[in-house]
Amino acid sequence: MTAGTSGVPGPSGPASGDSTRSVHAGRPPATAYEPSLPGPTFVSHYHLPGEARGPYTYGRDENPTWERLESAISELECPGDADAATVTFASGMGAVAAVLLSQVRSGDTVVLPSDSYQATRSLQQRLESYGVGVRLAPTAGDAQLAALEGARLLWLETPSNPGLDVCDIRRLSDAAHAAGALVAVDNTLAGPLGQRPLALGADFSLASGTKALSGHGDLLLGYVTTRDAALAAGVRQWRKTVGAIPGPMEAWLAHRSLATLALRVDRQSANALALAHTLLTRPEVTGVRHPALPSDPAHTVAAAQMRRFGSVVSFTLPDRAHAERFLAALRLTSEATSFGSVQSTAERRARWGGDAVPPGFIRFSVGVEDADDIVADVLRALDEAAAGA
Repeated sequence: MTAGTSGVPGPSGPASGDSTRSVHAGRPPATAYEPSLPGPTFVSHYHLPGEARGPYTYGRDENPTWERLESAISELECPGDADAATVTFASGMGAVAAVLLSQVRSGDTVVLPSDSYQATRSLQQRLESYGVGVRLAPTAGDAQLAALEGARLLWLETPSNPGLDVCDIRRLSDAAHAAGALVAVDNTLAGPLGQRPLALGADFSLASGTKALSGHGDLLLGYVTTRDAALAAGVRQWRKTVGAIPGPMEAWLAHRSLATLALRVDRQSANALALAHTLLTRPEVTGVRHPALPSDPAHTVAAAQMRRFGSVVSFTLPDRAHAERFLAALRLTSEATSFGSVQSTAERRARWGGDAVPPGFIRFSVGVEDADDIVADVLRALDEAAAGA
């Protein structure tokens, strides 16, 4: 139901720059005495005189607040493409489950990254209980190529969470389509201004809008974007059937937050690179990963398909105790299990289990604070953690 482009003009015609597009996408034309972004529509049922035909029939089916946000996301994922359609969900995992469970049936095979977000991998047992085969292969080195034969759906997560490995979306999409498989890309780490999976050949681009898209750590949201009307209809029908709908307030807040998306992700990407360079100078820090680092093993592939490199830096401290001392010593950064917020956050990822990472592995989400302050806080915390060893 969602159109791909908002059609909102920029200063000299259709929006072309990322910041202009982020501000205007999905907003209605300027109307006298009306807000530029109408407030959320709170509704469970609509007045339906006569025959029950749209555009709005029931609150689980349609909501104008969702539709404006969906139009905006489509414009960010696929600028100017009227065929693009977005479906929003109550959370990122709502979007993940909608694609995985609406597109496969008993007897099909799904190829998942063995190093993807652990909640995505946790769906393996559910898929297998429905008679769906699941194959696992790591992200790095395009290793999923070897698992494509007979698959119905290839699932990519690039950069991967939390390891920040990268795969070649174009190469894998071409190979999957040749093998008769659909391709879904979890684009959460990069976001629509970081990379555009549909332009690289994928059938679905999906993400947790909880992260950088909304960017303030105050709401849950997910979305799926595709250029195929039939695929969009299947995902939308799944949302309607299971009721995984976003709240209108969350949808409105996310749309409002898009206005600063380009500003935020530019600042976060620059800050993340500055922190990564600093971490490379510390002898107790190993395994520093950020796709923008020229020394990163993923850099060559990332630079070819990413437009921005994201806010997350990962690295490893000597052991669990050392990592815990470091996290406790941070003053600007809070311990949290999400990323992409304007506030810097970090966590010892192994505390949750499910990821093949060392006990001292840190996932650090860099915020929009001043880079010098972030770096100084991390260096001081590293010094305190080393002194306490």
